[in-house]
Amino acid sequence: MAERKKTAKKPARKPAAKKRTTKKKRPGLLTRISVFLRRLLWGAVFSALGFVLIATLIYALIAPPTTPYMFGEGRRLGGVTQTWVDMEQIAPVMARSAVAAEDANFCLHWGLDVNAIRNAVESGRGGASTISQQVVKNVYLWHGRSWLRKAIEALWTPLTEAAWSKRRILEIYLNVAEFDEGVFGVQAAARHYFGVDAADLSAVQAARLAAILPSPKNRSASNPSQFTRNRARQIMSGAATIAADGRADCFET
Repeated sequence: MAERKKTAKKPARKPAAKKRTTKKKRPGLLTRISVFLRRLLWGAVFSALGFVLIATLIYALIAPPTTPYMFGEGRRLGGVTQTWVDMEQIAPVMARSAVAAEDANFCLHWGLDVNAIRNAVESGRGGASTISQQVVKNVYLWHGRSWLRKAIEALWTPLTEAAWSKRRILEIYLNVAEFDEGVFGVQAAARHYFGVDAADLSAVQAARLAAILPSPKNRSASNPSQFTRNRARQIMSGAATIAADGRADCFET
């Protein structure tokens, strides 16, 4: 019998090595909390910035229906008097008087008067707020001394200057400023003190209204003290000066 050919045995294949799977370690509780808080913080920051931008752009086009301070005074007094009037319905001398009294360099700065702030700090006195800063405070923020409010006001004011014209800033200022307890805006003030419309204010009447702006609850435009009379004379002179030297051009043209 023929011998069967011996077939060489193929070496057995080694089983393929199993791939090691490295299990990702789950972040710890503190790490997850930290990430969550960080996302929450950034979300709050962007939401706040979005609100500020929208609120600023809206009032560039429409009249503020009220302000936080006006609303609070309305609740305290049972109502306030205010009638919105456009800049064309306000005597030009009233606008010049307000600028001469509160912010003579209104047309020259971008919302913050750096020189006035420096002088106020060096002298230890307040009163360096520009009309633009006062508008931001009156329209959006709360009254009272607070570093937080001042910081928000300082950041918000340049944005307002960028979004609104100088004429618009002054228009809103004259319509929301307090002139007596419960009396807001130049139209209501003109009727309250002199029985005329804001468009018909004389230079003397405008100066007296501007003279009571820093302390409207303690001063009267129709029954002025000697201090108010003297202050009004200074304001009349200042209003004439800014009209002559061009510092009224930004809101009159």
